[in-house]
Amino acid sequence: MQIAVVALGKIGLPLAVQFAEKGHSVIGCDVNAHTVELVNTGKEPFPGETHLQEKLSVVVTDGTLVATTDTASAVAKADAVVIVVPLFVDAEGVPDFGWMDAATRDVASGLRKGALVSYETTLPVGTTRNRFAKMLEEGSGLKAGVDFHLAFSPERVFTGRVFEDLRRYPKLVGGLTEACGKAAEDFYSAVLDFDERPDLPRPNGVWNLGNPEASEMAKLAETTYRDVNIGLANQFALFAQQNDIDVYAVIDACNSQPFSHIHRPGIAVGGHCIPIYPRMYLWNDPSATVVRAAREANAQMPVHSVSRLEEVFGSVAGKKVVVLGAAYRGGVKETAFSGVFPTVDDLKRRGASVVVHDPMYTDDELRHEGFEPFHFGESADAAILQADHAEYVHLTKSDLPGVTVLLDGRNHVKSAQDIKIVSLGR
Repeated sequence: MQIAVVALGKIGLPLAVQFAEKGHSVIGCDVNAHTVELVNTGKEPFPGETHLQEKLSVVVTDGTLVATTDTASAVAKADAVVIVVPLFVDAEGVPDFGWMDAATRDVASGLRKGALVSYETTLPVGTTRNRFAKMLEEGSGLKAGVDFHLAFSPERVFTGRVFEDLRRYPKLVGGLTEACGKAAEDFYSAVLDFDERPDLPRPNGVWNLGNPEASEMAKLAETTYRDVNIGLANQFALFAQQNDIDVYAVIDACNSQPFSHIHRPGIAVGGHCIPIYPRMYLWNDPSATVVRAAREANAQMPVHSVSRLEEVFGSVAGKKVVVLGAAYRGGVKETAFSGVFPTVDDLKRRGASVVVHDPMYTDDELRHEGFEPFHFGESADAAILQADHAEYVHLTKSDLPGVTVLLDGRNHVKSAQDIKIVSLGR
């Protein structure tokens, strides 16, 4: 099978490699010429994805994966086109379709009769049918559901463990027509492998939800559920702090019941998913008051973390404060919607001199993000742990000389010699 994967980011490139590993001929498309160059030389363009480098080297060497900046020409050769272009929302929660529209027009200009187009980018409900089907038809002269197959199939993977998650979780599909759904089922069955999951209500594999809207909603529902759950945990943490209760022990006790699953509170929820997708859901369903309240509660956690630090340390005005972790979560070199930004902003607003440490970033990279770099061994007054990197599990006085209080925003630090550790929840 000839497959085109549009956008070679942290999801798209592993997908392209997975498809090539299954013996298919894959062309990866990206507007970034440097990314294309790296892929064609067999070098991963970003670190942190388990097994990506070794797998990429194999499929590039054997010729089953090549990359290009010419999406239309790649699509013209493809039996199936998978689109994984990022979609963001603005400060008011309105989706910005600019990149997606551009990619869709490129796909349309090369689309051939009988091909399958599958969107994997998380979308507001109704977007596949009401926006992209029309755009593909206008640009190709073909009729969706008649001349080509169209489906939505959300990615359901975590950066850093994409290949593992592709096997672990059912692949959801929803086709524009029954025939489109069947084409999507057949395609994903041919390019993916699945773990045995006796815990699921039906065998693990490709699950057809019947239409794009159901598949779009499934992705928004599962990510929005997580945001609401985390928002609840964060509110538990605030109450526990006021009443000298160890919120983490409480949550662990609750989760000992099989029907309970409460997320642990944290300084912020970053990345491309949780801060974004609930807003997409709210764009569809503005009356969802629970979702809105949870998003607002989670967005306030960085400011709360600074307030919590000051409760124990005192005013940070004129003090040097280290924020540990620029990444949105441990082990991933990605700052998209990371809690580091509002945390640094609030510290500066209160008069602190702020420096940032992250073992995955060079000094120049941190400066590019707008931060002053910090190195272990340099002096400071206080610290906030923002990302749960493995390097922060055990800290010593020599790592953070002068630091007397560490606000652990992830309940991650096991030891910090001669430094008082303060959590969000107590």
